[in-house]
Amino acid sequence: MANPEPYVREDVRAFLALLEAAGGPPLGDVTIEEARAGYQALHDMADAPARELAVIRDLTCPGPAGDIALRLYDACESRDPGPVICFYHGGGFVIGDLNTHHNLCTEIAYQMDLPVVAVDYRCAPEAPFPAAIDDCVAATRWIAGSPAELGRGATGLVPIGDSAGGNATIVVTQALMREAAAVPVLLQVPIFPLASDWAESKSVVDFAEGFVLTRAAMEFFEAAYRPDKSDWRAMPILGDHAGTPPAVLVTASLDPIRDSGRDYGAALSLAGIDHVFIEVKGGTHSFTNLRQAVPSYQKDLENVFAAMKIMLARYA
Repeated sequence: MANPEPYVREDVRAFLALLEAAGGPPLGDVTIEEARAGYQALHDMADAPARELAVIRDLTCPGPAGDIALRLYDACESRDPGPVICFYHGGGFVIGDLNTHHNLCTEIAYQMDLPVVAVDYRCAPEAPFPAAIDDCVAATRWIAGSPAELGRGATGLVPIGDSAGGNATIVVTQALMREAAAVPVLLQVPIFPLASDWAESKSVVDFAEGFVLTRAAMEFFEAAYRPDKSDWRAMPILGDHAGTPPAVLVTASLDPIRDSGRDYGAALSLAGIDHVFIEVKGGTHSFTNLRQAVPSYQKDLENVFAAMKIMLARYA
């Protein structure tokens, strides 16, 4: 019996048709520099405009291979001590940076009314696995210590990220469970994360091409990042989930790595971890950064923020 056609929202269908008409070479046929420029161009074209905020400031913190660039976002000039959101960008650990996710970070800071610190970790192929993770962990530990440069007292951490950044969110949370930072992780928010090996999953077969992220792109990222799939820092599904902080876990139904996120949700359930699971029905990978081109994605992102607020009210 043939698989039924997947549900695709009308505004998503229109956007996918636009991408198909635009054409362009697949990721495997371009240079790293061209891939990075194309990723930025997609977000410039498709993402909602940045929010006006009281504070958008670049800063740095010490890292294992030199200073790590950070960007602080806050809707308030100053605030009392409270939770701090730590953001790790997507892009396969290869093509993202602070600028590709700038608009999204302004949205998080505006909607959550909490400080957001985005981490510009080292990317592959210049710095393969586990360099990105090492930087994310180091930066998060620095933020936890409420350094004077931040100007905000952290009472707890909220790691959040999309795609590769969703992987980093889970791994940073696990790393801080193994060796505590100055303040605890209150809530983890992995968004369409890579948590388990995607290569043999049903979703990567069903959505191999034509749905924003492709199987060929995943192969391109993996060849550059060179993860050790036997290491929990690459495949956090292998980590210990007992006692892990609560989560808001988000997947998209048309995402080739959807099943990897679902696997993590199942692991949380088996470990008895309180979490909210949201699957964006009829939506794609990268929905967080396509909100102007696909207007319905704004509501999906607001649903994530609503779930975060509920969980923080319980646990912060």
